[in-house]
Amino acid sequence: MNTNRIQLTGKDILEQEFKTGMRGYNQEEVDEYLDTIIQDYEAFQQEIEKLRQENERLRKQSDQTRSRQSAPNHQVNYDILKRVSNLEKAVFGNKYADSE
Repeated sequence: MNTNRIQLTGKDILEQEFKTGMRGYNQEEVDEYLDTIIQDYEAFQQEIEKLRQENERLRKQSDQTRSRQSAPNHQVNYDILKRVSNLEKAVFGNKYADSE
């Protein structure tokens, strides 16, 4: 949701005044309805902010995980190859190691 598209705040809704006519709406009923809208609007804003913070936290966590995983891969592969080589020497003896 783009915050630039939001036109009203809870305060704007609360302070909105309507013209009255001869046979207009019941003012108390309109006020009660607007109060409900304001409560919902503020709850949505709080939820959006909470989700933004969680999204940012997860992005940082993901970036940290990626940076930790990308660097040591080459070292791990080298260690595995060295262990396999040592295991071959132990299993097949020095003849196998010398024939290479």
